[in-house]
Amino acid sequence: MITARSTSFNCASALSTHSEWNLALDEAIEAAHDSLGGAPDLGLIFFSPYHAAAADKIAAAATKRLAPAMLIGCTGESIASTSQEVEEEPALSLWLARWPKVKLTPMHLRFERTPEGAVLEGWPDSLAGDWLPSDFLIALGEPFTFPADYLLERMNEDRAGVPVIGGMASGAASPGDNRLLCGEKTFAEGAVAIHVSGPVRLKAVVSQGCRPIGRHFVVTKAERNIIYELGGKPALLQLREIFDTLPTSEQRLVQTALHIGRVVSEYKDHFEHGDFLIRNVVGIDANSGAIAVGDYLRPGQTVQFHIRDEEAADAELKQLLAAAKKEIASPPLGSLLFTCNGRGTRMFSHPHHDASAVAAAFGPLPLAGFFAQGELGPIGQQNFVHGFTASIGIFYTDE
Repeated sequence: MITARSTSFNCASALSTHSEWNLALDEAIEAAHDSLGGAPDLGLIFFSPYHAAAADKIAAAATKRLAPAMLIGCTGESIASTSQEVEEEPALSLWLARWPKVKLTPMHLRFERTPEGAVLEGWPDSLAGDWLPSDFLIALGEPFTFPADYLLERMNEDRAGVPVIGGMASGAASPGDNRLLCGEKTFAEGAVAIHVSGPVRLKAVVSQGCRPIGRHFVVTKAERNIIYELGGKPALLQLREIFDTLPTSEQRLVQTALHIGRVVSEYKDHFEHGDFLIRNVVGIDANSGAIAVGDYLRPGQTVQFHIRDEEAADAELKQLLAAAKKEIASPPLGSLLFTCNGRGTRMFSHPHHDASAVAAAFGPLPLAGFFAQGELGPIGQQNFVHGFTASIGIFYTDE
């Protein structure tokens, strides 16, 4: 059990590894609720697939016991809490917030195709007006039924600059097996979200786990997701010239873990971690010299090749957390962690890596989260769906 340091604005978190859902929920609620110092306004619950069959019971019991809190949650292949990551074992993580004067609006969103085009159903009428620049959205989606990229595209266009933090439920091998929770209701499709408006602020840390190699290039010829030329030369030729300058260890990573970073905002003289949206290199044509990537690119955009490994992921996360700590003026209240199910001990040689990194940077913050099948978070002023990423929300108040 962990409690934040604030006396009026407060957060608490708790983790239980009981194999029985009712004992796990009881333990987590008692530990977190007792330390919160008052009734919670917001609660998030993440539970492993071992508890998925009891999702309806978890939602009903948690809603009753934690009233009047707004609740959302979902299943996760692995579950995170403060300094801890429980991988592929029974676990339930609870995160509570007491945020006076904060307006919370929960919703269940559904993606529908109509004769007029795609539409998101479920937006509350109360959110139709203007949003404040400090507002943010916490969103949890079901990956088989909800195209999160469509939600984020709409947010980027209609609510420019408003950050979205969250992740896609995981642990299920087929549609219908993941679970989302919104209040006492559960769903096997769509997305659940909480709109937050008031004196609580979000600092998003999105660590994509890569480091750059070589230099920046301007895309001079591209079509859809195929890059033909970089800086006026065939893209593969530019990559080969970089490859020849690299040490053997990095050459191996180019062959097995090559990515490309697209600069999100071109209005900078210098680009560093946090300026690039990382996408996979999905194919290379040795005859034409073209490179296929997992994103659409256009001439004039700035890109740089990246490689991903444990060392790069560790260094980038620590660097971004240290920078975030300097930017937050008041002591943080708590944190949510949405990390890729390809991280954890699948990427790092030691367990609990991402949760421990947050604790090392900020102290034992109340933290909860899960290993996601797609992570949501902003790069620059735009929101994206990521892979192999740790998307972290740090919450604080300026009151």
